[in-house]
Amino acid sequence: MSFPLSEIWKKSNLSNWNKRAALHIRDATGFYDIDGFIAGRDTLYPVEASEIGDVKGKRLLHLQCHFGLDSLSLARRGAIVTGLDFSPTAVTAARDLAARANLQAAFVESDVYDARQSIKGEFDLVYTTWGTICWLPDIKRWAKVVADMLAPGGSFYFADSHPCAQMLDEREGRIVPSFAWRTPVEKPDVFEETQSYTGDVHDEASTQYNWIHPLSDIIGSLMEAGLRLETLSEHELLPYKLFPSMVSAGHGMFRLPDGAVPIPLSVSLRMVKGMA
Repeated sequence: MSFPLSEIWKKSNLSNWNKRAALHIRDATGFYDIDGFIAGRDTLYPVEASEIGDVKGKRLLHLQCHFGLDSLSLARRGAIVTGLDFSPTAVTAARDLAARANLQAAFVESDVYDARQSIKGEFDLVYTTWGTICWLPDIKRWAKVVADMLAPGGSFYFADSHPCAQMLDEREGRIVPSFAWRTPVEKPDVFEETQSYTGDVHDEASTQYNWIHPLSDIIGSLMEAGLRLETLSEHELLPYKLFPSMVSAGHGMFRLPDGAVPIPLSVSLRMVKGMA
């Protein structure tokens, strides 16, 4: 019996993130420094920390929040936070972490595409960062969800791997073009993962399906959904090693090694929903 691709990738990616969440909450490698967070450490990386601005008192929706570290850091900064993730393992861990840290935040288990059906109300800020849209085939549908969740005049903040960097792979010590700049919906890039980006090792290989969305599609889809671009920045840093040769840049960030040709590794933007 065959299944539609959409059912295959959803099931596989969900399984992958349930496994990741179970590994990450144990924090055996110290990548997330959960004990440090509970003791008061802010988990936002330098890019978003410098760009997010004052969130105190704002109704904030964190889409694809994983197990809630950044959601709770934003709550600690004074935001009224709702986090959404499709992994039940991650959502359970996020609620437990909120209790351990004595912080208030609501966590909802839902596919990001179903956010409007799963969460009532509108938000002053929708927040999405690091490793999110590569798991989503339909960027226009995602953009509409973002716009639908925002109150008029509300802002959307986004930071992620740069699409140009996602096209590349490191092979025999050389970073070379390896993937199409725009992934067809019906032909995702397929990877077998034995180790998470944190360094944690899976008990068995995990299959994942990814899509690359060019900046023109990301920004164009958000504009089509009714948002106006306010700021756009590109960075030579990432909070994970996209390529094995990357080296620490401090503060949890990584860069290409000395002597490498500089390329944009990440992108961040802020967009605003028009007033009704």
